[in-house]
Amino acid sequence: MTLGRADLDEAILAHAGNDELSVLLAARPNLFAATAVFVSPSDLRAMQAQVSAIEAVASLASYHDVALARSNDIIFSAQTGARGLFMGYDFHISEDGPKLIEINTNAGGAFLVSELQRATAKQAEACGDARLADSDAIDAGIVESFISEWQATGREGRPGRLAILDQDASEQYLYPDMLLAKDLLARNGIETLILNPEALTYENGVVAHGGRAIDMVYNRLTDFDLSEPGHAQLRAAFLDEAVVISPAPRHHALYANKRNLIWLSDPDWLKSFGADDADRQVLAAIPDTRHVTEDVADELWAARRGYFFKPAAGFGSRAAYRGDKLTKRVWSAILEGDYIAQALVPPTVRAVTVDQEPVALKYDVRLYTYAGKTLLLAARVYQGQTTNFRTSGGGFAPVYQF
Repeated sequence: MTLGRADLDEAILAHAGNDELSVLLAARPNLFAATAVFVSPSDLRAMQAQVSAIEAVASLASYHDVALARSNDIIFSAQTGARGLFMGYDFHISEDGPKLIEINTNAGGAFLVSELQRATAKQAEACGDARLADSDAIDAGIVESFISEWQATGREGRPGRLAILDQDASEQYLYPDMLLAKDLLARNGIETLILNPEALTYENGVVAHGGRAIDMVYNRLTDFDLSEPGHAQLRAAFLDEAVVISPAPRHHALYANKRNLIWLSDPDWLKSFGADDADRQVLAAIPDTRHVTEDVADELWAARRGYFFKPAAGFGSRAAYRGDKLTKRVWSAILEGDYIAQALVPPTVRAVTVDQEPVALKYDVRLYTYAGKTLLLAARVYQGQTTNFRTSGGGFAPVYQF
């Protein structure tokens, strides 16, 4: 259902035609999993229904008022028509159906997953009713999302030059994903650079690199409100509408701040926002989520084995803990921080053969979306408390629909 790693890399390189990729892929042995994942049509419909319901709630003015009131930062008022590139909705598939674990802006890996699916597509043809999404259609949808995002800010046509921006971009584990993004966009008429923030200048109303204007930024930074000193020029340019930046601070505030899950999992909050009955019913599937405060500390500590604890503004599973693994020292740090407690939904387990030995690995399923529409599916296979790329036999896996 998937290719051996050597064959997979060869197929990706043959299509991508990027000289840098060969060494980078070889240096990342756990980038792609040694298995595939299967999702039923009913589970796929349930996941998409939750995405659509969340998008509907996030469009409500009353929800905006509460979500954006956590900070009176003027940054949230810029480019309000933009929808946010590469939203990532992550699910565990339980016996009761898919359960949303978290929402991410600037979810990385989509370009790698598209190439992974392209390389393994021939395998799917021999698997009965199991099918992979068409990679050409995925790529077309991704390119269209960039153009749509550009136009959603009131501009016409398409960006002439785009920068993929990240801190120490070439050192990031998902740098190969950025290279594939650059190649895909360039093939579709959008000149694309991969840059660090300090490589940009902002003078006379123009964001530039090496004297060449940058029209749009595909933002992969984890400084979600662009408040760090090194991003001051980028922030100023965004507020001046001199450049399109996506995903933007507003998208993180409305979707990816994990405290939003408290509201989205609470029927009373949803009703107060004006969410309709159908959306409230769909969102009842979201695991109960609570804010960790001193008022409920004793209660949550006593019930900790039934919760997963995450920093509200965290990303990449950093400083996230299963309740049954907590020590008193870590619990003290959680109480001093800004954390949520989410009802524990154990991930699905899949048997994988690694070095000729059977191993049970966990996985989640991610929907990459734009404007509420699914662009592609991916699974992340791992061992341990949270997803990672350190597990032998783990990594991104193709998702077959059957």
